[in-house]
Amino acid sequence: MKHTFQGRRRTALTLAATTAVLALATGAAQAADQTELLPHPGPDGLIWVPEVAGSSGFVSGGLSPYLDTYTTFACEGGGSMVVSFTLDEHPERNPAPFTLDCPADAPARLTIPLGTGLHGGFGAVVTTSTPTLRWAATVVQPE
Repeated sequence: MKHTFQGRRRTALTLAATTAVLALATGAAQAADQTELLPHPGPDGLIWVPEVAGSSGFVSGGLSPYLDTYTTFACEGGGSMVVSFTLDEHPERNPAPFTLDCPADAPARLTIPLGTGLHGGFGAVVTTSTPTLRWAATVVQPE
C-alpha cells in the first residue's frame, strides 16, 4: 500500500509540474502575439501612447523651440487610421491629415518631422476604420 501511495504522489507532482510548464508556455505565446507597436521614447520623449484600440487622441504642451520635433504613429490590426495633428501656437505648420494603412499581421510606422522653433501646446486626433485596430504614438525632441 505504501508503494501505491508514493506512485500516486509522484504522478500528482508530475502532473502539477507539467500543468505549470504548459501555463507558462501558453502565457508566453499569448504575450508574443501582441508585439509592442512603439517602444518607450526614452528621455527625449514628450508623449508616449503605448497602445490604444479604436479612435482616440492626445494633447500636451511643452514643446521646446530649440529642438527638432518628430511624431511617430504605428498601427496594426487590418484597416487604416487617419491622423490630424495640430500645433496650437503654429497653425500654419500643422501637418496635413494623413492616412496610415494598418496591416493585420505586422505594425506599420510613419514618422513626421515637424522641425524646430515650435513652442506651446499640441494635439492629435486618431480616427480608426475599426474599433479593434491597435495604434500607438510618440512625440520626441532629441537633444
